[in-house]
Amino acid sequence: MSATPPLRRGWTTGACATAATRAAVEGLWTGHIPDAVTIRLPRGETPSFSITEATLGVGWAEAAVVKDAGDDPDVTHGATIRVRVRAAPGGVTFRAGDGVGHVTKPGLPIAVGEPAINPVPRAMMDEAVAEAAALFARTPDVEITVSIPGGAAIAEKTWNPRLGIAGGLSILGTTGIVRPFSCAAWIASIHRGIDVARADGLTHVAGCTGATSERVVQSLHGLPDHAMLDMGDFAGGMLKYLARHPIDRVTVGGGVGKLAKLAQGAVDLHSARSQVDFARLSDWAGQDLTDCNTTLEAATRVPDLPARIASEARVRVLGMIDAEVDIVVIDRAGTVLAHATA
Repeated sequence: MSATPPLRRGWTTGACATAATRAAVEGLWTGHIPDAVTIRLPRGETPSFSITEATLGVGWAEAAVVKDAGDDPDVTHGATIRVRVRAAPGGVTFRAGDGVGHVTKPGLPIAVGEPAINPVPRAMMDEAVAEAAALFARTPDVEITVSIPGGAAIAEKTWNPRLGIAGGLSILGTTGIVRPFSCAAWIASIHRGIDVARADGLTHVAGCTGATSERVVQSLHGLPDHAMLDMGDFAGGMLKYLARHPIDRVTVGGGVGKLAKLAQGAVDLHSARSQVDFARLSDWAGQDLTDCNTTLEAATRVPDLPARIASEARVRVLGMIDAEVDIVVIDRAGTVLAHATA
């Protein structure tokens, strides 16, 4: 049997924007936009990028790179990252073009009103301009406008609307590299959601395992969108951050199976990384449930079991954070099976 090939890495929107910037600024200063450019990533790697669009105008130049996210299921894979540069005094400045958002809420690493181009991509583009300026004996005074055609529609599939990034996507990346199926990006999004909630003065947030539990919890408590943290399987990533960046009240919502794992001490709730202990469920229920295939089957057999799961999960969460905590356990249809508040 042949070995499974390794998953292919890709490039962040920040790396693509930097490559397009490097090509466009060369076009601005020489009248020729190269077919490919090499850039330096924050950790020293020097990948090359093909330039898929090249346009010269009076006092400006524009280049584009098509994002390759490798084997990661990234919603921006295949998107065109287009950069226009023009001479402008005052060093390097940034503008959001079509499909790139603006920051509208505090708590993100970019100030309110600024284009949603994160600090590391800005530094990468600064460096690319400086290197080109030294090479071509120019002054690095340029305005960089980043656009992503169709970015506003793509952004609806991301956390951006909830985080207060309006009008499009963010230009992201701390290393320039997209690592396939990495948990880091999801956990980082949870952290940014907490930052935004705190900066907006929210006193109650909710982390849920999926869309159904999120809908139920949001309706139950009347919470705004930006109070809802897309916890998914990453209970530990959310709770550890909340321990360091507290909010007064935290609700955790999810299906009976995932919350049973949380109740039993798991903080990564993915099926590949934690399992329900049915012997322990049996102890909680006072009868043998080891022949059950699922926690939901066990809960159907013992109607009081979800309440015990909710109570035990609440104890676990209270052991990790200093907050008022409630736990909402649902079934697949979204019916609340238990709600532990004290």
